[in-house]
Amino acid sequence: MKKLIVIRHGKSTWELQVRDHDRVLTQRGIEDAHLIGKALKTAQISPDVVWTSTAARALQTATLVMEYIDYQLSTLKLKRDLYTFNAQELLEVISTCDDGVETLVIFSHNNGITDLVNLLGNTRFDNVPTAGVVAIDFETNSWKSLENGSTKFHIFPKLIR
Repeated sequence: MKKLIVIRHGKSTWELQVRDHDRVLTQRGIEDAHLIGKALKTAQISPDVVWTSTAARALQTATLVMEYIDYQLSTLKLKRDLYTFNAQELLEVISTCDDGVETLVIFSHNNGITDLVNLLGNTRFDNVPTAGVVAIDFETNSWKSLENGSTKFHIFPKLIR
């Protein structure tokens, strides 16, 4: 069994004149990341591996959320390939995960996140909002063969504010 937990970065600012990759979280994005972290702690999420996009907003979200879950920040893996907006590209990155890993958490971007959870899970989402979390379980022993997953839960900030 494999568990994939997909987290979209928190709300980011468009006010600064920086490259898209360098955009940071707004105050709401920071607050939502803390909310999500607390909710994941309550859900007793304990990932084997956590990967994040190298974009500033995704990395910020990951570090804030990880304050609450049982995972060493020093082992967080930055993956440039998670800086994508495409579900197939996300799936290609996920497929490289070692099969010894049971629970993988990724922090990435939309539209890729929404399209990915709709492709893999059995619950349809019109949009995974910023700082949204979707967890999907798979009856497989290989990250290369993810399909027909069961959406176990989702946590969206507006539902827990």
